[in-house]
Order: sequence, then C-alpha cells, then structure tokens
Amino acid sequence: MIRFDERGSASIEAAIVGPAVVLLILLVVFGGRVALAHQTVQAIAADAARAASLARSHTDARHAAEAAANAGFDQQLPCANHTLDLDLAGFDKPAGTPASVSATVTCHIASGDLGLPGLPELAITSTMSSPVDTYRERR
Repeated sequence: MIRFDERGSASIEAAIVGPAVVLLILLVVFGGRVALAHQTVQAIAADAARAASLARSHTDARHAAEAAANAGFDQQLPCANHTLDLDLAGFDKPAGTPASVSATVTCHIASGDLGLPGLPELAITSTMSSPVDTYRERR
C-alpha cells in the first residue's frame, strides 16, 4: 500500500481559497453599498420634490429643494459629486389645475476604497415627484 504525504496541503488550500473568500466578501460589501446608495438617493429626491412642492414660487421652490437635497447628502450619503435637476412646470399651471413638480438627483459614488481593481465610479440617479396643492395660489 502506497501512502502519499499530505503535509502542506492545508497551506495550499488556504492560498487558493483565502483570496476567493476575501473577493466574495468585498463584492458583497460593494453590493450593499450600491443598494444603500440607491435607497438614499431615492429618499433625497423625494425630500427635494416635497420641499419644492410646498413653496409658493419657482425661486422659493428651487431654494427649498436645493436645501433639502444638500442636507440629505451632508447627513446620509458621501458623494464624489451630485446634481439636482428640478421640473417646476407645475407652478405655471393655473390654480385649480392638478400639477406636480419633480426632482432628479444624481450621485456619483466612488468605489476605489474597497481595493477591488476595475470597479468604476457609479452614477446613481433617481427621479421623484410631488403634487402641488391644487387650490393654492401660484406665482
């Protein structure tokens, strides 16, 4: 009966399996970051749209939406850079007509700190809308 020496096989297995496990863990962390960023960008867009819909004029709506979006980014999500685009056409409709405003928020998430080669900077975008009070005065 021939017996093979199995010394060192655990080291070889660890050298092969170890990096694969670390890569899998980093990919799970990356996926969690992306999911959390999508949820946060959506919440910031909803906050900005709601703040804009409560204003009385285009100018007030723009300032309120920018303030809400900036507060959300400062408190919840670190972005490399972010943009806010508003559709305030609802303020142009006469009182008594249903109208809404919408906010589109884009956040660029850097992923280089995970140490995984080839991960790009992600641009996460969300658009939310909020109704303007039908019978409120609009300017």
